[in-house]
Amino acid sequence: ANIVQKIVRIADQLLLVPFFLLHWGPAIYGEWLTLTIIPSVLAFSDLGFGSAVSNSFVLAYASGDKQKAANLKKSGFLIITASVLMGLILTVIALFICIKLQVFEKSKINATQAMYAVAFMMIAKLLGFYTQLIEGFFRSARKAAVGSLLGSGNYLINILVGLIVLSLGYGVAIFAFSQFVIAIIYIILYSIIGNKLINLDGYNGKILKSDIVDITKKGIGYLMTPIWQSVYFQGTTLVVRLTLGAETVAIFNTVRTVCRSVNQFFSIINASIFPDLQYEYGQGHIKKVQMFFRIAVIASMFIGLLGFLALSLWGLELYGWWTKSVLFVPNNVWNIFMIGVLLNAVWWTSTVSYRMTNQPYHFAIASTSMAFVSVGMTYWLGHICGLLGAAIGCTLFELAMAFFVLPDSCRLLGI
Repeated sequence: ANIVQKIVRIADQLLLVPFFLLHWGPAIYGEWLTLTIIPSVLAFSDLGFGSAVSNSFVLAYASGDKQKAANLKKSGFLIITASVLMGLILTVIALFICIKLQVFEKSKINATQAMYAVAFMMIAKLLGFYTQLIEGFFRSARKAAVGSLLGSGNYLINILVGLIVLSLGYGVAIFAFSQFVIAIIYIILYSIIGNKLINLDGYNGKILKSDIVDITKKGIGYLMTPIWQSVYFQGTTLVVRLTLGAETVAIFNTVRTVCRSVNQFFSIINASIFPDLQYEYGQGHIKKVQMFFRIAVIASMFIGLLGFLALSLWGLELYGWWTKSVLFVPNNVWNIFMIGVLLNAVWWTSTVSYRMTNQPYHFAIASTSMAFVSVGMTYWLGHICGLLGAAIGCTLFELAMAFFVLPDSCRLLGI
């Protein structure tokens, strides 16, 4: 199910691009990408409260405490609804400011169309906040794969409808509206199916202040995940651009893209084991959790080793073919990045322990602080050693996380 989801999401990113360019042209497509920035950033914000509610619910339900699960469901729904309403108010304010400042008039897209497109995209993303809670219902019923496949189906429908809308010659407003309608239908169906999977009959949920406080605290911890990723990935890119220039940024980011391709395998393992590990942890089957955790981490290390060897031996040739030999990467720079691949294999899968146990702060503090350190080191070493220094600064993050995350995860699980 997770492999299918990866394939569909890649298709979502790639298949529509030729149709956008054919029917809208590069200029309008570029403006469309600009319009999607705010809704895309908004989508990250549900990773905090949504994850906190979902993980808390699964652990309570799996442990057999259905009263607590019912309470969390009700409190979680309230918090998410409050987030959606606040988001809607901010959306209206943002649109009003954009209209007053005539922001949409400066776009190559018709101002009215641009305004409606942004509104539809923002509302669709806000309503998507509920999917995190409902995903917890699927995990609690041990039907996580079904939920994942339903999500993949939603992406496929988005692609197909998008292709039809573009082929019929409609503009950005109709395209955004079609995605908005699909989002509403999907959330309703996903919610109906998810609610039918769990059994809370006879348990009336109560909104408790303690639950709201706990969800809020954990939500802030989970919210730091997109923060460290933004600081690390966008921050290092920015400092390389400032210190070494635009062409070096192209080399830096394309090599890192190659490295991240191996990480996709770790992400599949991580996503595959998470639902069952969390359920077993909630039931108190610690020995089983420890066993599957070991298997997953060792499997990731083995895949990481294979990826490291393959890229070390043949990676530069493949990179040259991929980039049409336009970009040149020195051997020592390539080797430093390959060490990062090996180190990433040590810690990435281990992060499942923090979501599984619903304890986000260990990882949140370590990852965010090290991301800032890595950006600083990339800037400093980039000045001293050029691209090699930037590669070292970037890889220092992987080194620090490998030394922290795996031992910390093992302590968390009693290994």
